[in-house]
Amino acid sequence: MAIWNPHSWQARPAAQQPEYPNPSELERVLGQLRRLPPLVVPEEINRLRRLLAEAAAGKRFLLQGGDCAEQFRDCNADAIADKLRVLLQMSVVLTHSGRRPVVRVGRIAGQYAKPRSGTTERLRVGGREIELPVYRGDLVNSLEPSQKGRKADPERMVQAYFHASATLNHIRALIEGGFADLHHPERWELHQASTEAYQLVLEEVRESLEFLEALGGVERGSLERIDFFTSHEALLLPFEEALTRWIPNDEDAGQDSASSRQGLSSLARSGGYYNLGAHMLWVGERTRDLAGAHLEYLRGIKNPIGVKLGPSATPAALKDLLHLIDPSHTPGRVTLITRFGAGSIREQLPTLIHAVKRAGHTVLWSCDPMHGNTVATSGGLKTRHFEAVLSELRQAFEIHTAEGSQLGGVHFELTGEAVTECMGGNVGVSESDLPRAYETGCDPRLNGAQSLEMAFLIAGMLRQ
Repeated sequence: MAIWNPHSWQARPAAQQPEYPNPSELERVLGQLRRLPPLVVPEEINRLRRLLAEAAAGKRFLLQGGDCAEQFRDCNADAIADKLRVLLQMSVVLTHSGRRPVVRVGRIAGQYAKPRSGTTERLRVGGREIELPVYRGDLVNSLEPSQKGRKADPERMVQAYFHASATLNHIRALIEGGFADLHHPERWELHQASTEAYQLVLEEVRESLEFLEALGGVERGSLERIDFFTSHEALLLPFEEALTRWIPNDEDAGQDSASSRQGLSSLARSGGYYNLGAHMLWVGERTRDLAGAHLEYLRGIKNPIGVKLGPSATPAALKDLLHLIDPSHTPGRVTLITRFGAGSIREQLPTLIHAVKRAGHTVLWSCDPMHGNTVATSGGLKTRHFEAVLSELRQAFEIHTAEGSQLGGVHFELTGEAVTECMGGNVGVSESDLPRAYETGCDPRLNGAQSLEMAFLIAGMLRQ
């Protein structure tokens, strides 16, 4: 392989990058980002990699979820707490009912950019239809339908950094303040998501804790805090490069179990480059080009890497991709996130499972049942049917079991708010309900009640 450095991606074709009208202004902003403190630390990244390795071995289950595309306006206390609550709700259901410890990874504190299918879009503004540059997420431009708002503005990268920092600060404060204390899971309740089944789980959790503590088998302090990690799509490469730092050495690997040390010691102790803007990054279906800039950048950093695999993925390309980003076959390094759609998964997933087995890589398989099941209503709104999402998940579990593999995680676009963006579920969102609370800037999300319902269904699949 060619020698890697944080800017070697610049010699490769880079898809989905905006055109900035003022290069000197762009460089000034990137220089400012390079001087700002990191948002996360290498020890947290290494811990996540170890937990993902355990999930790949069937000892844990990955729950990854959050907004399709965060907006700066989402950086407020209530919205952040609601996202954390719904992920906590789902994780306690999965842990209690699915009998599997959960690794919680949010699509939060950095998911400000989105790939788009075109460079422009036609919108109705003031009673007439106009063509504007496409909205690429708050990291790049504004959702406001105007030429000024849709212009790529590098200053938004600095705004994104500070919004991510504020979001992370509030999440950490909530966790340190006992927000996730298992002795008080009622604090996690969202009004619209509370169900009789969930109340029963909470009661059983309380009783289990009281029993264990009476036996002296669990320390109270270990239940008052949780691990929570952040992730986003590595899309805007100048931004990602500016948040990349060289770390000379890492002693954290010395605290692992013997099995984890065997897989991580050479990687973690040798020093290397980390993206300190998030714990985990992923590459999307539109940027997964073996000769492209995104994989060139990701292959050189030590963060865990997610890879979205959709209809364009082939066994040969997947084998080459794994060799590129995981040449040392490190457990916890790669999470493969499949997103085929309920009607295509049975045809496409088995061949990729076989390819990974032949390549000899230990990967964590996760299912994103959202993106492949997006449809448009007669009124032009993008939505997803709860039953189609559930169908793809069920099929993923069945296929992995049949192929001697295992599904070790799920990846959802969701929110704790009572939005009406996806149809179906016990809350009965219909097509006519969608405009009532359709708030996403890009793709539709499960609301809190739908997310919790999905967690119970996944827990049942895990038990099976």
